[in-house]
Amino acid sequence: MGKDECKTMLDALNKVTACYRHLVSALGSTSDSQNLREELRRTRRKAQELAAANRSRLTALLKDKSVSGDDRAEYERLWVLFTSSVEILEVDMRRSLEIGHDFPIKVPTRHFIQTGMTGSTSTVAARAMSMQSMKYEADPGIDTADLKDLEAEIAQLDQMMEEMEMKVQVAPWAVEAKQEAGAELKSTVSVGNSSVGVISICEEEPKDGGEAEAGVMRIFAGIIFTVVLLIAGILGYLVVNL
Repeated sequence: MGKDECKTMLDALNKVTACYRHLVSALGSTSDSQNLREELRRTRRKAQELAAANRSRLTALLKDKSVSGDDRAEYERLWVLFTSSVEILEVDMRRSLEIGHDFPIKVPTRHFIQTGMTGSTSTVAARAMSMQSMKYEADPGIDTADLKDLEAEIAQLDQMMEEMEMKVQVAPWAVEAKQEAGAELKSTVSVGNSSVGVISICEEEPKDGGEAEAGVMRIFAGIIFTVVLLIAGILGYLVVNL
C-alpha cells in the first residue's frame, strides 16, 4: 500500500512539474500576460505542496527499520526520481525568476519575443492540477510582489533539498533501474491507440513477409549479376577472336 501511495504522489508531482515547465516556456513570448504569471504562481505552489508531501512520506518510509530489503530498494528508487523532479522544479523556478525580471508585465522595458505561440495556457494548468478551470482576474501589481515571493520560495526549496540530503542518505549511482533506458518508448502495452503504439504494431506485423521478400530480391540480384558476367565474357571472347 505504501509503494502505491508513493507512486501516485510522485506521479502527481511529475505532472505538475511538467506543467510548470510548459508555462515557463511561454514567459516573454506573445502569450505572456498577467494571467500566465498567476498560473505560474499557482502551479509552482501546487508543485511545492506535492514535493513537501512526497518528502515527508518517503523520508518516514526510508527511516523505518522494519521495512524489508526489497521494499527499501523500491523506496530508494522512488527517492531518486523524487529528488530529480525537485531539482527540475528548482531550475525552472530560477529560469522563471530571471525571465520575469527581464520581461515585466506592468512596466515593460523590453518587447516580448515573437515566438509564434498564441492562445491561453489555462487549459494545461487546469489539467495538471485537476481543476475545472482557471479563470480569474490577476492582480495588476503581480510583477514585483510575485518575484519577491518567487525568490523566497526558491530559497525554501534549496533549504528543503539540503535537509533531504542530511536526513536520507541515498546514493543515486547505487540505485538500480527497473527497466532499460528508453524501454517505455518500445513498449506498446500502455500506449493504447496512440500514434506511437500504432507505428510499433505496424512495424512488427510484416516481419515474416519482409524477410521472405528480401530473400527473393537477393536471388533475383544474383541472377542478374550472373547474366551480366556471362554477357561480359561473351563480348570479351568475340573481341579477342575478331
